Amino acid sequence: MQSYSNCLLAIAGTVDPRKGGWTMSWRSQPRDKNGRWTKGLSAGALALVVGGGAIAAEGGLGATVSGGGVPKSVVDRAAKGKEPARKGNRDLTWRRMNLKRLKQIVKHGLPCAANSYGEVHKFFLRTPCRSLDRFLVRLDDGNGGEMIVSVSWVRMRSSRSATKLRSLADTYGTGNVSPLPGALVGAGRVKWTGRYYHSRPSGSMVVIAEVEPVHGVPDPDFMKEVAAVAAEFPRP
Repeated sequence: MQSYSNCLLAIAGTVDPRKGGWTMSWRSQPRDKNGRWTKGLSAGALALVVGGGAIAAEGGLGATVSGGGVPKSVVDRAAKGKEPARKGNRDLTWRRMNLKRLKQIVKHGLPCAANSYGEVHKFFLRTPCRSLDRFLVRLDDGNGGEMIVSVSWVRMRSSRSATKLRSLADTYGTGNVSPLPGALVGAGRVKWTGRYYHSRPSGSMVVIAEVEPVHGVPDPDFMKEVAAVAAEFPRP
C-alpha cells in the first residue's frame, strides 16, 4: 500500500522511484489568463509536509522551486526587449536582451489544419483560419546555452473564433499550432513541452510563442520571459 504522502503526491504528479521522489508532469500544470504557466497547482504552489520536510512544487517536467518569484535581474533583462519587439525589430530585441541570433526562418501563408495537431487541428477543420505565418530562431544566451524560439501568427475570420482558438491552445493536452522543424535553424529535433509559453490576442489574430532549450542550460525563468517578449512581435 502506498504511503499517505505518496498518495497525495500522485494526485498532482507521479512518484518516480528511479528519480528518488516526485515529479510533476507539465500536463498537470495550469496556465494563467495570458497563456503562461502558473506557479503551482490551480491557486498556487503545492506544499506538502513529508516526513517533517516541506516540498514546494511548481510543475513542469519535474521542476521544483521555492515560493519566490522571477528574479528582478531576469525581468529587467527581458523588459529591455519589449519595445523593439512591439515595433517588429527582432535583431534589436535580441541584442537588448543580450542574446545572439544564430539562424532564423520565416514561412508565410500556410494552411492551419495541416500545420496543427490534437484538438486544435480538429478546431481548424471546423473553423478554417485566414492565414498562418510562422517564425523560428535559434539564439545564443551568452552563457554557453542555446534556445529555440517559435512564434505563430494565426489570423482567424473573426475575433470570436480567435478567442476560441486561444482558449483551446492555452489548455494543456489539446494540441497547438505546430512549430517549424528545428532542423531548419540547425537545432535538430526539438521536443516542444509547452513549459515556456505565451500567447497574445490581437483582434482576429492569435500570437503563440514557445521557447525550448537546445544546448547547455539556459535559465528557465529567462526562457519564460523570452516567450512573453516574442509574443509581442507583429506579424512579419
